[in-house]
Amino acid sequence: MSSHHIVREKQEPALLIINLGEFEEEHLGQLLEWSPMIFVVDEMTEKVASLGIKIDIVLSAKAKNDFTFQEHIKVLNVEKNTLKTGMDYLISEGFPSVNIITNKFIPDHYLTFISDIDLVVFENDKKIYPVKSGFNKWKAAGEKVTILKDNNIENLETFGLDRIEKDCYKTINDGFFGLKFEGLNLFITEEI
Repeated sequence: MSSHHIVREKQEPALLIINLGEFEEEHLGQLLEWSPMIFVVDEMTEKVASLGIKIDIVLSAKAKNDFTFQEHIKVLNVEKNTLKTGMDYLISEGFPSVNIITNKFIPDHYLTFISDIDLVVFENDKKIYPVKSGFNKWKAAGEKVTILKDNNIENLETFGLDRIEKDCYKTINDGFFGLKFEGLNLFITEEI
């Protein structure tokens, strides 16, 4: 078997493109490296296809769709909410994880999915993901971490971080930083 085989059987996170915004092509290339299943909202299909990316599934609210620019595109009909339609499909099909590219992250829109699928959201130059209390991660000194918490999070304790403004911190040293809190999940944001 060749070492250049394509991995497509849910071993790698799916990629859901809601809006490319200011997301850099270099970072997009990194997410595409292992040939994930590509889900794209209707409004982004031409842009994504123009980058030479093979689209697997289009999420569309339109009654008829003409995607003749690529073969074998499946269309998921969006009744009300594009994100919900895509995430419900991924969860029902047993995808363990998904990377999502958007130009506007709203934490509440993702909370209902985080117990069913691992997700990472890329918003322009930021990487955002949910964490549970007891979270630890290694980072180099001086890197910025923003904590997005809601009113359900209490008694937040950090270690390895120095607060520089309201919800923004910097890592103190090369090494692990960590978070402890009461509540289910919060999101942290890192620069990419």
